[in-house]
Amino acid sequence: MTAGGSPASPRRRGRRILAWVLGAVGGVAVLSLAGVVIWSQVGVYRAEPRPVADVRADSAIAVTDGAAGIVLAPAGGGSGDGLVFIPGAKVDPWAYAPTLAGAVAEEGLTVVITRPWLGVAFFDPRALSAFTELAPDVSSWAVGGHSLGGVRACQLATEADALVLFASYCAADLSGSGLPVLSISGSEDGLSTPEKIADAAATLPSGTVFVEIPGASHSSFGAYGPQDGDGTPAVSDATMAAALTAALSAFLPVP
Repeated sequence: MTAGGSPASPRRRGRRILAWVLGAVGGVAVLSLAGVVIWSQVGVYRAEPRPVADVRADSAIAVTDGAAGIVLAPAGGGSGDGLVFIPGAKVDPWAYAPTLAGAVAEEGLTVVITRPWLGVAFFDPRALSAFTELAPDVSSWAVGGHSLGGVRACQLATEADALVLFASYCAADLSGSGLPVLSISGSEDGLSTPEKIADAAATLPSGTVFVEIPGASHSSFGAYGPQDGDGTPAVSDATMAAALTAALSAFLPVP
């Protein structure tokens, strides 16, 4: 009943119900967003300090650490080839600098390691150009990534000259794209297992180059320590870095 003794009008009741529903939906949305933010910041894999310090101290590598990404450029001038590298979910971008440094110092490759929003590439809608513009002297770009970062790289592949997968595979079908693709995996990977890599091969062009590094696990692709669910690595950090450098050197530049 209203103050005057008459029942509330249907219109007024409808407005109250609508306000309640909108408030409830808004509350759920806020809680969901908060949950995603909290999840993205819990259990982050931090880069190991010593290997990162070695990269920073390497006179052959010019390092620029910015908000959008970390640029590793050959100090004496590059080859004109670049790689935009997207980290795996919740992995510190710096963790990949030690394993990619050899390709920079020895092969002249410029590498841009992205800083995904909330540390997870799926939350980052930026185009490839947001990262290639960090190294304007590069004329040919490959895009790649580790684990879930590689899945995101597949989504950006048509914006690049080539695709490089690091212990990863595509969710989208690129088999008819004609794009040059390099897939690097590890024999001891417990997450992107050799079986998963093989099963997803049909999504890639027929000319894809597959390189399996003996003894490499999922976490061997970055300097961030052991990872839950992974296999046990049987390869040293130096051997792993050398194998990645060799694979990239043989694949890049693309024709």
